[in-house]
Amino acid sequence: MAVYRFKHFAKAAESCGVTQPTLSSMIQKLEDELDIKIFDRKQQPIQPTPAGMAIIEQAWKVLVRARRIKETAEEEKHSLLGTFNIGVLPTIAPYLIPNFFPKLMKEHPDMDVRIIEMKTEDMKKALLRGDIDAGILARLRGMENMDCHSLYFEQFFAYIAQGDSLLEKSSIKTTDLSGEYLWLLDEGHCFREQLVKFCQLKSASISKKAYNLGSIETFMRIVENGKGVTFIPELALRQLTESQKLLVRPFALPIPTREIVMMTTRNFIRQSLLNMLINEIKASVPLHMLKLRHTQQSI
Repeated sequence: MAVYRFKHFAKAAESCGVTQPTLSSMIQKLEDELDIKIFDRKQQPIQPTPAGMAIIEQAWKVLVRARRIKETAEEEKHSLLGTFNIGVLPTIAPYLIPNFFPKLMKEHPDMDVRIIEMKTEDMKKALLRGDIDAGILARLRGMENMDCHSLYFEQFFAYIAQGDSLLEKSSIKTTDLSGEYLWLLDEGHCFREQLVKFCQLKSASISKKAYNLGSIETFMRIVENGKGVTFIPELALRQLTESQKLLVRPFALPIPTREIVMMTTRNFIRQSLLNMLINEIKASVPLHMLKLRHTQQSI
């Protein structure tokens, strides 16, 4: 499974905690035992053979079922032990994780919770493969086949460069925004897609040419140095200095808001651990963010 995932023997060996010769040798023994070639080693990156793909699909099912035996035992004991992998959107992690994670580790030192930043589509695939146990992300269409537990509602704010005429306004209307110097995340970020849809932004043409990738923090530094507009989530406000807060403007009504959820597969077993994490996260955010307010519009 590791070789299939990484398509590289050395990376697969590292993820399994063994040497590459050991991993190669064991796969070779399995191929000899089954009298079938699982991987085509002549291709780069390494690809499974058609017959190998059928073997890999069965191997994945075996691993998932074996893991569920242990998870069932831990759940019956209401245990918080064991490794728990959580995928988190890059536009959520820097602002949420510091709020609850240090306290969680201090109160439950025996827990092994691991945070992995990933985009929405990667998170869905990782959940279905069993690479992660849960995901923290913004609720979007297409999640109906998953279990989603609401965590909080977070509105968007505009972050505007000093000297920009928008900074003179007390609130920002979507019609005030143009694509000229809007610093938006790259394609594939739901944060970007939600805002583009809500604000009906056709493109951010000049900024797209100037900076193609980026992060919210990168765009904030650009704005602070005197150019353009970007957007920040509500939890980011708690980390701003007084001078940075002067660059923040809310949206006019209705205020664009995203719902942040904890997502698992439908057959997720460790509900005791999940509920504890959900409660810890809810306790770490301001009380007014736990419900969608009448001035907000979920996007």
